[in-house]
Amino acid sequence: MAEDMLGIRAPANLPSLVKAAFEKARAAGDLTCYPTQVAVLKPGRSGIAFQLRFSPALASKPKPNPPPPGAEKKKPFNPFENPLPSMTVAQLPPNHVLVLNKFAIVPEHFILATRAVKPQTHVLEADDIAAAYACIRAYHDDGKDRSQELFAFFNSGPHSGASQPHRHIQLLPVAQMRAGLDTADHGADWSVVADVMGSSSNEKDAVVDMPFAVLTDRITAGAPAKQLHAAYVHLYKDAVRLLHPEEINEEAVAGAGEARISYNLAMTRTTMALCPRVAEGATIRSKSGEEEVGPVALNGTVLAGTALVKNEAEWDALREDPDKLLGVFEQNRRGFFY
Repeated sequence: MAEDMLGIRAPANLPSLVKAAFEKARAAGDLTCYPTQVAVLKPGRSGIAFQLRFSPALASKPKPNPPPPGAEKKKPFNPFENPLPSMTVAQLPPNHVLVLNKFAIVPEHFILATRAVKPQTHVLEADDIAAAYACIRAYHDDGKDRSQELFAFFNSGPHSGASQPHRHIQLLPVAQMRAGLDTADHGADWSVVADVMGSSSNEKDAVVDMPFAVLTDRITAGAPAKQLHAAYVHLYKDAVRLLHPEEINEEAVAGAGEARISYNLAMTRTTMALCPRVAEGATIRSKSGEEEVGPVALNGTVLAGTALVKNEAEWDALREDPDKLLGVFEQNRRGFFY
């Protein structure tokens, strides 16, 4: 078991548990894994490689029907409350459960959710960070393949790409994120951007030279859970002050309760990165600039260096002019975009 100082343990065979559960649930029709095409773009002068994935089938993803006029308002469906046994990977006592993502773009995408219903918009607690990092360690430490790594991300707030109000952290096997890259131009250049940013930053909490504002901290091997949580809270408070410079005192920004801003958090085995958000994305135009071809929305996977589009016009426009992706980043010059 991969264990942290709070006693939270992830199964040592977590990669094989996730793989087996994913394949069984997909065969039973309990989840959908959408096929994608992939291109690797190098927008602007940063030299950073970004994955662009295109999934036309995702545009037809089922949506809940609106209630008829006058009908009693029903409680929204919560996929993390009492999940189907086929969608459950493992329990992480005392407070978390691992479940599969019902609508996956990356195979074996799974989710760390709180057992009790807690708000996605609140600052994460120490056990949330500890449970996520225990999963990351379990992937790296798995005896069958020492090269396995896990990318964890958290979307919080209306501008972050968050879609479920029940607190959850999403987990993506990096090996699965590489699918299709062997045939893509610049595919060999792609790696998880959070790790690139972390390794290029010599100073704690540095704003790395990227087309969007990101605060990073290196994770020391064997760091206790409380230290990891303190690092996260520090990054969060600095991000609040980045958007609200009037809040300059440490005590002026609460490290618990309702979050003051929208943001994305990413964690890998070696890096923690936090990206303040003031917009979910932007509308892009055709190569001629005469036609709007669709909105591009970004969530925490941007800290892995990935973006997703659902229609062919967006796919073509971004591949023809990768700098349009910078236009999405630069839609607003405050906070997330600068």
